[in-house]
Amino acid sequence: MSDTTAQPTGRCYCGCGKQIGYGRYFAAGHDKTAEAAFLAIHHDGTVAQMLHAHGYGPDNEHSVTRAAVDKGLWQECPRGCGYRGARESINNHVNRHHREK
Repeated sequence: MSDTTAQPTGRCYCGCGKQIGYGRYFAAGHDKTAEAAFLAIHHDGTVAQMLHAHGYGPDNEHSVTRAAVDKGLWQECPRGCGYRGARESINNHVNRHHREK
């Protein structure tokens, strides 16, 4: 394994060998297959164990979503409800849950 950034190769990164389109890493749905296999191998098959292994936990002090906001990668809901997500996710959340009636 190398420390360089993964680059698309024209073959699915799950290891199935399927040829895929330009600039893609996975065939449709194979990203979830690879993710599940990785979790099974390295984290007893659970996201909770993976988060714990990286120092995250259920409280706000160790929150992975708080860390994403603190790094400027995610945002908090501008309406103050506590929801956190990517910009597009925030827009969808606000439109769905805070729409003026």
